[in-house]
Amino acid sequence: MFSKPERMIAWRYLRSRKAEGLVSVIAGFSFLGIMLGVATLIIVMSVMNGFRLELVSRILGLNGHLNVYSSAGPLENYMGLVHRIEQIDGVKNVRPMIEGQVLVTVNNVATGALVRGLEREDFATKPILSEGIVQGDLSAFGEDRVAIGVKMAERLRLAPGDTFTLLAPKGKASPFGTIPRSRTYTVGLVFDVGMYEYNNGFIFMPLESAQKFFRMTNRVNSLEVMAGDADIADRIKEQVAQAIGETAQLYDWKQANSAFINALKVERNVMFLILTLIILVAAFNIISSMIMLVKDKGRDIAILRTIGATRGMMLRIFILTGASIGVAGTLAGAAIGIAFADNIESIRRWLEGLTNTELFADEIYFLSQLPAVVDWSEVISVILMALVLSIGATLYPAWRAARLDPVEALRYE
Repeated sequence: MFSKPERMIAWRYLRSRKAEGLVSVIAGFSFLGIMLGVATLIIVMSVMNGFRLELVSRILGLNGHLNVYSSAGPLENYMGLVHRIEQIDGVKNVRPMIEGQVLVTVNNVATGALVRGLEREDFATKPILSEGIVQGDLSAFGEDRVAIGVKMAERLRLAPGDTFTLLAPKGKASPFGTIPRSRTYTVGLVFDVGMYEYNNGFIFMPLESAQKFFRMTNRVNSLEVMAGDADIADRIKEQVAQAIGETAQLYDWKQANSAFINALKVERNVMFLILTLIILVAAFNIISSMIMLVKDKGRDIAILRTIGATRGMMLRIFILTGASIGVAGTLAGAAIGIAFADNIESIRRWLEGLTNTELFADEIYFLSQLPAVVDWSEVISVILMALVLSIGATLYPAWRAARLDPVEALRYE
């Protein structure tokens, strides 16, 4: 596409000379702008992908794809409903559960929490829980021994073997009024699922103990339906709704966590738009540097034209000169962005150690580690967008160079 003389002349125009020092400086800043824009865009998109993937995987690791909640009191004869749902093709398992708000008191310190009662086998089959045990053992989960999150354990200074008291929101009636219902439990194990909300405010309890505490003997207030994956859950949602009829309400994981998903989607789109402007500004710098280069090289262009260079040749020379800046900046930015995204957690820890500050607070960002997932289709899209903007920025200056009249350029020489 480009002949050897065209490549040679374009390379000479790119090299810094004393007379064109300002042009070279602007070209250098254009290179840096495109490089930083592409790198930042890849890093931010990778972090956004990582956030979404980690949040969804942890949410689905702790909650069902579909959740059946009682619309009028606890679910009576829930095992029949469980069997009906399990007959649906695509349903992996159905777990009966009890959920309820409680007040945790330890040494005159009280805090709110959410109790989730489930069978010990169901607790063991949740990898995010069974593999996230940091203190204690799975065998300690039973009777009046419960599992609490690592942040709650730190906040309340609890360890396996320690006891605490739970107060139910609904008390029992007596001649002297309503008396709060309370019961003492022992910490059987401490878990860390990597998500602040669960580590700080969830208590997992054996289903039988939860039924006693919330006075739901042989009853539950929710069913957790797990499908093969999230896509299958979307397809079987209508069948599950028909199976439960009017006895309960059905919510999928997207409805239950719509705030998180929508916030991530909006933030991702806005960040993409804002960071794309960085590349666009760098492309305008290419235009300005190329226009100045064409002006400074007017005499050279005229001489080349008089010795036989065609307008097409001049057009290709200046397109190659400007595009080289964009291509080099794009490739360098892509390499830096991918390398940074692949090692972002290590870089984050190094920066925290260097500045002695917490850059990624898990109570704010919900996750205990900074995630990043490089989506190669997005990387290719960013690279192509940067290349198109960079090459497009050279068209007008190159057109002006090709249209330059040699007679006018040499009139006063």
